[in-house]
Amino acid sequence: MNLSDFVFLLSVALLLATVISSDPDPFQDLCVADLASGVKVNGFTCKEASQVNASDFFSNVLAKPGETNTTFGSKVTVANVEKIAGLNTLGVSLARIDYAPGGLNPPHTHPRATEIVFVLQGKLDVGFITTSNLLISKTINKGEIFVFPKGLVHFQNNNGKVHAAVLSAFNSQLPGTQSIPTTLFAATPPVPDHVLTKTFQVGTKEVEKIKSRLAPKK
Repeated sequence: MNLSDFVFLLSVALLLATVISSDPDPFQDLCVADLASGVKVNGFTCKEASQVNASDFFSNVLAKPGETNTTFGSKVTVANVEKIAGLNTLGVSLARIDYAPGGLNPPHTHPRATEIVFVLQGKLDVGFITTSNLLISKTINKGEIFVFPKGLVHFQNNNGKVHAAVLSAFNSQLPGTQSIPTTLFAATPPVPDHVLTKTFQVGTKEVEKIKSRLAPKK
């Protein structure tokens, strides 16, 4: 094998490794996030090893149901690196989602992670949309699992008459979330009305009405 062939194969291997992985693998046993550091990298800088303790790897943030008296009747409680500093560089995180009867976790995406949900209680209609506009959906019950591929728009809706809840797992320490309605109608500064009216084929009054309903509470 000559040098050019070796370089080509090495490039392909590195490309495949990048495509397959989500967050990069760690280079040390621990890199507890120093959330107070002013230094920003692709992730968080590490605490001094002498300052690391068990509390960096512990949280009870998901122990209690979230308050579902919200615009959409659902509440997402996250357990990511911003809540558990010890998750830094480990490429995993969790969330708990609670739904009131009729509650909706509206269409959204996670740009940096695949999501898998496990139903803790209740029954949900869930689904995601592919880039060819194919809806893949199912009703899931307590004890069942559903997967949402990385980056695709997806939703969960509680059509039942009782509260529901799921535990969500992600292959990223900070998956990121873009809620489609709030991204488009509650951005700062706002998306111009003419962009939204043309996009959704509605009038300015309808756009302003939606914006007023989704505006952050002061």
